Amino acid sequence: MSAWTDAHCHLQDRFFEGSPDVLEALNQTLARTHEAGVSRAIVIGTDLQSSRQALALTGHESPVELFATVGLHPHDAASDLAPVAALAREKPAGLVGIGECGLDYYYEHSARDAQRNSFAAQIALAHELDLALVIHARDAFEDLFAVLDSEGVPARTVIHCFTGTPPEAEGCLARGCDISISGVVTFKNAETLREAAKLVPLDRLHVETDSPFLAPVPFRGKTNEPGYVAVVGEFVANLRGEPVEVLRAQTSKNTARLFNLPSGGE
Repeated sequence: MSAWTDAHCHLQDRFFEGSPDVLEALNQTLARTHEAGVSRAIVIGTDLQSSRQALALTGHESPVELFATVGLHPHDAASDLAPVAALAREKPAGLVGIGECGLDYYYEHSARDAQRNSFAAQIALAHELDLALVIHARDAFEDLFAVLDSEGVPARTVIHCFTGTPPEAEGCLARGCDISISGVVTFKNAETLREAAKLVPLDRLHVETDSPFLAPVPFRGKTNEPGYVAVVGEFVANLRGEPVEVLRAQTSKNTARLFNLPSGGE
């Protein structure tokens, strides 16, 4: 039987103090993840420190295979990208992607021009290193599409935690991007997102937790973890009227393709 893959999580946000208690909590979380039928998780970097931590976690002995990305989140777009890019160019073990990067005009913690410049530079880095690109997009699809059209979409690109409209999903798909759905799809007020999730071709679809954030119903309000990707995936399968086993197998296959993972993950 196929296993789930969590296409996007931030394990390092909770588990990187290095103390015995923290390491035990990490091991317990990964054991629960494995018990939930999850065999792989992609740990996502958002700045230099979290990127280094994500890479370090890929060497942790675990029943779940861990891979990592390095990147600069749009909230930190004013920070220097050069050290993150240098880290990526070292091609460390476990590295499978660039990001998360992109545009966030909802919080707008960084100026919009800084966000666009940082995003364009990370697109170029994904092209240079032939790595997957992980995009964060919130309330910014018009500019997002403009930057992608200008810089060229890397062959393996995903919009993570997609929360847009059906037309915005169609715009992403038309540009060759995959779409990843998080636990937000289970929220009561997410009807527009549910409609968008229905139209994504099965071979372009991923499921994720974005943990420790955005725990799905019935765990909303609690700390999210990669094992809950099974809850997200089952919800999406039922929403789309597809057998859970079919969606589980195909989304894991899609994420393996996206991040050029070795065969396995069953």
